[in-house]
This record gives sequence, C-alpha cells and structure tokens, in this order.
Amino acid sequence: MAKLVLDLHDIYNRGEEITRALDRVINEATEKRISTVEIIPGKGSGQLKKKVLRFLDQKHIRAKYHRIDKDSKNHGRLFVYFRH
Repeated sequence: MAKLVLDLHDIYNRGEEITRALDRVINEATEKRISTVEIIPGKGSGQLKKKVLRFLDQKHIRAKYHRIDKDSKNHGRLFVYFRH
C-alpha cells in the first residue's frame, strides 16, 4: 500500500505555503493513484489542524478523496484515504 506523508512542522506559520503543499500532495495522490496521505500538522494549539481540515473540506478538494481519519493515538496526525 503506497502512502504519501506531508509534515507541516517546517511551514506551520506560512499560510500560502501550507495551502500549496496540501494542494500538491492531494493532486499527487490522485495522479499517482496513491491510497493514503498522512498529514502531520503537529499537536500545538490545534490551529494548523483546523486549517488543514478547512482545506480538505472545500468542495473541489473533498471530491478527490474518500474519507479522513484522525489518528486516535496521536491527535497531531490525519489520514486521507482515496478510492481510485
């Protein structure tokens, strides 16, 4: 099972860069037919995770993936699953 990982720790305070990185990883997963994307916004205050969830909830992005799971053991990590 192929998986992409996007760690947002390095760009946590650069909004446009975060959006570009999220867009790039979602498009790459779609193009390469990858089944899972792991996004690591980190634990912090939760603001970055909320930004990621808002990005994923956009209608044109939501149409690309099947579902999202929040890691039950590590709340600083999300999984996005694709059906190809």
